[in-house]
Amino acid sequence: MLLLAAALRSATVPGFARAVSVFSFAVALSGPPARCVLQRRPPLSNLSANYWSSLHPANMFDSYNVKFSHSKALTSPYPGSHVERSQVPEDKVGWLIEWKDYNPVEYTAVSVLAGPSWADPQIDNKDFYPKFNERDGQVERKSLNGLYVVENGRPRNPVGRTGVTGRGLLGRWGPNHAADPIVTRWKRDASGNKIAHPVTGKNILQFVAIKRRDCGEWAIPGGMVDPGEKISATLKREFEEEALNSLQKSPEEKAELEKQLHKLFSQEHFVVYRGYVDDPRNTDNAWMETEAVNYHDETGEIMDNLPLEAGDDAGVVKWVDISEKLKLYASHSYFIKLVTEKWGAHWSEDPGSEC
Repeated sequence: MLLLAAALRSATVPGFARAVSVFSFAVALSGPPARCVLQRRPPLSNLSANYWSSLHPANMFDSYNVKFSHSKALTSPYPGSHVERSQVPEDKVGWLIEWKDYNPVEYTAVSVLAGPSWADPQIDNKDFYPKFNERDGQVERKSLNGLYVVENGRPRNPVGRTGVTGRGLLGRWGPNHAADPIVTRWKRDASGNKIAHPVTGKNILQFVAIKRRDCGEWAIPGGMVDPGEKISATLKREFEEEALNSLQKSPEEKAELEKQLHKLFSQEHFVVYRGYVDDPRNTDNAWMETEAVNYHDETGEIMDNLPLEAGDDAGVVKWVDISEKLKLYASHSYFIKLVTEKWGAHWSEDPGSEC
């Protein structure tokens, strides 16, 4: 049985204290549906470090058989640096596990400390009064996974320890919101027929993948949500910039791209995942969250008219066959697996891995 806990946000009303509730429920991997129990006003310090594993209701598939924990968020050296994280044993990741000797390394990249427009000031800046767990002007400081603990003025990573404090490469204290557009089509032969995998007999899906310039890993083209920007706008903008190199196009070329992309991004789509991401840039005080959305080109005709061209943060872009053999950045392999489940496409030659 997998225990999930989700913190429900409550509205802030001037003149009234915030009411905090925790909705906890158990999901059995087999057997009858679990009952839900509501517990009122637990102390914030008792919120489970693993409550993020309660996937947002937008997820349309049974993903509860996946064990969520830090993996890439514990890797050393920290990306873009020679900083070695303090080692965190698997059994001490969660904050509820007492660890008096925990001694994380403090690190915030020089590029963040330089004070670019996308980054917060240091937490001790006398003019900085962040409203954590709220929308703070144009900056979204609410987590997709509910309330997070603020300890000694700093947000605390809801999943657990990472071996590094500060912000690393991330601009915001607390959640840093991103959007990942997963554009897919069926793999077809020269005659236009769908190609099935020779072992499973399931049709093969392809998705548009980029090779990141910063780390060289293959990934879903995506990026950060700008302050005040709608997720839908971020998804489309990031795909244009990274997979179609729109930033280098003439006004006429960009207008044609917009026309073709409108057909794809305005059709029916589904939210694959919303929430915390196991990202190598995460720290104890700053972490990545994303909304991954699948846009499927059933006939392939829309994307046939959109030649892929790497741009912005992408070094290479191409169509990639989807299977469990893919090694992708952060939690992207998991998102892609959910897409194959949605479309009944090939994922693994081992039937057990698709259960």
